[in-house]
Amino acid sequence: MPDTVVARTPITAADPVERDGWQISARRSTADLTLTDESARAKVLVRGPFGGALRDIVGARFGRAVRTEQAGHPVLAVGSGPGEWLIIGPPATARPLRDHLEHAAQATGEFVSVLDLTHGRALIRLRGRRSAEVLAKICGIDLHHDSTPAGAALRTSVAGLATDLIRDDDPDTTTPSYLLHCERSSGQYLFDVLLDAGAEYGIDVTGPEHHT
Repeated sequence: MPDTVVARTPITAADPVERDGWQISARRSTADLTLTDESARAKVLVRGPFGGALRDIVGARFGRAVRTEQAGHPVLAVGSGPGEWLIIGPPATARPLRDHLEHAAQATGEFVSVLDLTHGRALIRLRGRRSAEVLAKICGIDLHHDSTPAGAALRTSVAGLATDLIRDDDPDTTTPSYLLHCERSSGQYLFDVLLDAGAEYGIDVTGPEHHT
């Protein structure tokens, strides 16, 4: 019987374990500032008319990210560009999310494309009170709360990379938290740059908390 295929993210995992068909980090840190590889999460890109019916189905307008539900799964819906949405869901949900969104798109009668990006992109979470200070070293965007509050989503240059930057604070603690979404080939580079930028603040690597 052939060995089970295990998917690997582009970022080297600390204390690796297998979960949901992926190799992820089992490391746990209680540091005030942490960095997490969340590349195993489902990532589905949807493109369609900017003001079309799909915007209401997805539930996020341009420049905003909202926690919602698709295909019975909790997701983060991100208005990542004009007529472009990124749906981030739990690991192993890419197929049902894609199928659900394709069906919803067909029902609108609009020209829409739905693409599973899960294995082709990196997703990194920077969490902690000093997250904005870390990002300020490698990103020119004003990350003050008034300019980029919780739920803000934008595409910008981070450490010289085209990156989706999403503020996704912990809903229970309101601790500042940022998701950075980039091409898979740049994932390890961006992870290492963030570690270096956060070194003076005691940043530490931790594994994903919710992998169900």
